[in-house]
This record gives sequence, C-alpha cells and structure tokens, in this order.
Amino acid sequence: MTSTINDPLKARHRTTWGLGDYALVADTVVAELGAILVSACGVKPGDAVLDVAAGAGNAAIPAARAGAHVVASDLTPALLEAGKARAGDLAIRWEEADAEALPNADGAFDVVLSCLGAMFAPHHQACADELVRVCRSGGTIGLLSWTPGGFVGQLFATMKPYVPPPPPGVTPPPLWGSAEHVRSLLGDRVTDVETRVAATRVAAFGTAEEFRDFFKAHYGPTVAAYRGIADEPDRVAALDADLAALARRFDVGGGAMEWEYLLVTATAR
Repeated sequence: MTSTINDPLKARHRTTWGLGDYALVADTVVAELGAILVSACGVKPGDAVLDVAAGAGNAAIPAARAGAHVVASDLTPALLEAGKARAGDLAIRWEEADAEALPNADGAFDVVLSCLGAMFAPHHQACADELVRVCRSGGTIGLLSWTPGGFVGQLFATMKPYVPPPPPGVTPPPLWGSAEHVRSLLGDRVTDVETRVAATRVAAFGTAEEFRDFFKAHYGPTVAAYRGIADEPDRVAALDADLAALARRFDVGGGAMEWEYLLVTATAR
C-alpha cells in the first residue's frame, strides 16, 4: 500500500472522520443499510469479503454474521477501533488502508463492497480502480451511496459555503449516488450492472433542530464545518438555520425523513 501518512489531504480526511461519533450516527440513522447491501451482494458462508472504507463496520458486521471471511479496511484508526468494539466476537480482520491504494492482492476477494464509505474517497477513479482490482473474476462488487439530490447529498451542498474548497481534482462524494457516474467509473471491467434507487426512513429526531444538534455533535464532516467557523458567530447561526431548514424540507411527517441512496451491484470480468 502506498503510504498516506504524509499526504495532507488524506490526513485531513482521517481527522474529519475521527471527529464526533460515527458509530453512534450509524446506529442511529443507517443501521439497516449495511445488511441491505450484504443481502444484495448475495454474501454467503465462506465468501472472502472486503469492506472498503468500512467505517465502524456497518456492512462488515452483517457480512461476518452471514458466515463470510471478512476484512474491514478504513483510513481512520478511530473508526476501526469503534468497529472492533461493535463487532464483539465476530471474526473480522480490521486493517488501516486507503481506499485509493488498497494493500490487498489482485483478485483476492469474492465480494468487494462499500456502504457509504468509498464515496468519500477524494479521487473517484482511483478508488473504483482498486475496487475492481481486488475483486476476483466473476466476483461481486457492491456499493451503497447517498444520491446528489437526496437528503445527505443536500446536506453536503448546504455545508459547502461554510467549509474550505476542496483541492483540485477532488470530486464531490454524492456523485457516487449517480448511476451514470458509477457506470463510467467501473467501465467495461464489469458486467451485469444493476442499479436501484431507494430510501431509508429516518425517524430518530423529533424536530429539525434535534437533527441539527445531533449531527453538529456527532457527524465528523458537520463537526469539522462548525469547528472551522467557531470564531464567526454570525456564520455559526446561519449554518444552524440552514441545517434546520434542510431537515424541515425533507420532513415527510411527524419529524421523519426519507434519505435517498443508490445501490449498485456488478460482476467483475
């Protein structure tokens, strides 16, 4: 694996995702999605599975429960530690790795998947190339990503004016939620591409302000956004208002929201 220790961009990503409590966020709002992806990929006992950008194990854990031999990799050590704690006695190998430079051998896995993780690698093509490289011929690649127009895609659009611009060459994460974009990244190296847009219902917050305050305290990118403007009270108040307005816009009744995602499965050639 190419070292990313001294890469400022990767160091920034590692720091951002180490903020807050992503395991709590996953358990609160997206707990079902890892199992949905694992099921869509047809993971079965004995499969060698790699969960890329695994975070706290939202997909790795249900894959291990299905009887697979699972490797869970992530750039952020704090997330790996949280995943180990959540996994209990499940036999999962946790390894620190960059999704754009995986340390694994070519064709090493029957299933390569990522649930809301690989989409945050800054260089989409490099990440896609690695997903394909480590999947064996005839194996399955599975991805679950937030869509650009869905709630989390719009969350990042809402925070964009309050954070520094990304370096040149970095592509917005929610583009992984575009079927056309994912097809272009994987290209002719895969067959049998299936895409499905769906939504998860989030009913954990009684009010828009409750959602805002939860993400403000626990979701790494939102924590980082607020830290960057901490000495600008007017901008803090503006971001407070914008995030609450976003939650109200997606309210489907009773404080519940529908968060849209794209699920993609494909077969490696």
